[in-house]
Amino acid sequence: MTDTPARLLSLLSLLQTPREWPGSELAERLRVSARTIRRDIDRLRELGYPVEATLGAEGGYRLVAGAAMPPLVLDDEEAVAIAVGLRAGAGHAIEGVEEASVRALAKLEQVLPGRLRRRVGALQSATVAVTRGDGASVDPRTLTAIASAVAGPERLRFAYRARDGVDSRRLVEPYRLVSTGSRWYLVAYDMERGDWRTFRVDRVSEPHATGARFVGRELPMDAVDFVRRGLRGGESTYRVDVTFAAAAGLPEWVREFVVPPGGGGEGAAVRVRFESADSPEWLVARLALVGVPFTVHGPGVLVEAARALGARLAEAAGP
Repeated sequence: MTDTPARLLSLLSLLQTPREWPGSELAERLRVSARTIRRDIDRLRELGYPVEATLGAEGGYRLVAGAAMPPLVLDDEEAVAIAVGLRAGAGHAIEGVEEASVRALAKLEQVLPGRLRRRVGALQSATVAVTRGDGASVDPRTLTAIASAVAGPERLRFAYRARDGVDSRRLVEPYRLVSTGSRWYLVAYDMERGDWRTFRVDRVSEPHATGARFVGRELPMDAVDFVRRGLRGGESTYRVDVTFAAAAGLPEWVREFVVPPGGGGEGAAVRVRFESADSPEWLVARLALVGVPFTVHGPGVLVEAARALGARLAEAAGP
């Protein structure tokens, strides 16, 4: 390989495989001399890649963890596998990694060659995802289109179906994507209505960036708080009232709703109250997965959902 940049990328791709590479094997793979391999290793180090050399008759090289994440070099199969995995997870909010996974997917799909993008689409269409209790799955292509427009920032057009079934076309300045744990929401400034709006992403279709960039406006509050306020005033919501046997082991999304905040210590029972637009069946299953004993005080639909889930699980466990 006489093309130095191409050779460096090939060398980096090999080194990113978790093993130690003898210099002679790298030279054979890339069809160059051992001396050229040593020079290329030095170039990678100058670029910030922490390549470690080992002593011995042959000597070897491996890429180790450094202070910063260097750019990854993926072959075709690896790129397709990662894109399919991210797409499969992006349509369903995964607590703790949801926004990062969508950003990663948007970056990857932006640079995927057309032939690989078609392969990813074909694999995605051949699979079936298990939806949440309310069935509100999201097309990953919709998420990545919105995420790219947010990062731009570029104005975004899309079709939207409101809660009452009315269809409309929207032109917005996208601000943030927010996950509530079971649904995705877009916070954006609606150009035609001249105000901030919250849009459920599973009701968005045909999104495309217009190419028109804009100077971001200042949202009057935190995006998460804005979505919560919208849920209280718009979606069909209910007030959740639950007591957990102890604060220890509660995830962050539960801790933020403790009443009073942080009271009682880790071993004491804590009460949480919050608004939810999730289906009661989905929410009670999510509460059960916390792993801390709890009691549902209300509302009635959540109490019934807890009883029904308990009965189904008891029946499944057998006599």
